[in-house]
Amino acid sequence: MIGGGRGAFIGAVHRIAANIDGQVELVAGAFSADPEKSKASGADLFLDPSRVYGSFEELVKKEAALPADKRIDFVAIVTPNHVHFPAAKAALQAGFHVLSDKPATFDLAEAKELAALVKKTGLLYGLTHNYTGYPLVKEARDMIAAGKLGKIRKVVVEYPQGWLATKVEASGQKQASWRTDPKKSGAAGCIGDIGTHAENLAEYITGLQISELAADITAFVKGRKLDDDGNVLLRFKGGAKGVLHSSQISVGEENNLNIRVYGEKGGIEWHQNEPNTMLVKWIDQPMQVYRTANGYLGKNAAAATRTPPAHPEGYLEAFANIYKNFANAIRARIDKKKLAKGDPATDYPKIEDGVRGMAFIEAVVKSSKANAAWTKLDV
Repeated sequence: MIGGGRGAFIGAVHRIAANIDGQVELVAGAFSADPEKSKASGADLFLDPSRVYGSFEELVKKEAALPADKRIDFVAIVTPNHVHFPAAKAALQAGFHVLSDKPATFDLAEAKELAALVKKTGLLYGLTHNYTGYPLVKEARDMIAAGKLGKIRKVVVEYPQGWLATKVEASGQKQASWRTDPKKSGAAGCIGDIGTHAENLAEYITGLQISELAADITAFVKGRKLDDDGNVLLRFKGGAKGVLHSSQISVGEENNLNIRVYGEKGGIEWHQNEPNTMLVKWIDQPMQVYRTANGYLGKNAAAATRTPPAHPEGYLEAFANIYKNFANAIRARIDKKKLAKGDPATDYPKIEDGVRGMAFIEAVVKSSKANAAWTKLDV
């Protein structure tokens, strides 16, 4: 693990998710840019002190020097955005697979360079857009791919939060501080942090790609350097239209990610606040309520489920599905097995999703600066 030491939020989430299925073991790490803090964090996790490093450069160099049966199989990158690219590049060049937190990089140029490196090395690269791991998200995707809703016409996806409604970063709160700092977060704040989750979820579920957008982003909190609210009109390849909004100043909202997709024959509605329920709506039939873990769901939803019906599965389990599939993809490489199309081990966000996420961020920022002019994604 690179990052995720004492005081970090997402590192602990990654560690829990990685451990749920017993397929991934944390054996080494560079947990902080401060070598002493990294060592202390490694001790907290009962790691061998000789495999707790002071920097990611030291980690990949010394791990690569170990015998093949002793070194790490992959790195998990859980740092602020500006470290994603150099850490991923170093790991790939040292021969290690990479699973990174999103967004993939600091900017689009880095994302394209990283994509070229992934292709050149032939190594695996995954991105933790963890909301794709929910069973009913996979069921929605499969329903749409099978044509059950007909041709998709409209997508409405939202991710409102309220935690940055005041200038929290001025208090020294770690998560707020780096997320609102353009030197660490990149060109966007709210759009980069949670808007990319909404963008990725819309493309994952529908199988459609955003071709162009018109965006209006705002920093409502006085003195804030990056956006804390964004409203985006979407045009998808194939003719579907969409609306995306993400906000971190929507007072009282938690992580209220939700999506509605409407086709010629029907529609679906899913809310992360209640992830084990999906509404399916039809022109000529009563609305149906789909629930996680029931036998009427498809194979991909079933593969993403661990407990019987009415035992709630949530954020951590969805996150764990990314780790499980990525681990199985690595295992297939080790065993020299070619994965069949549609195998669950192929179902995790990849570098192409990372490039599209960065293209989305840059198009949103560019469009907003041009008074919401329609702007094509540079992919």
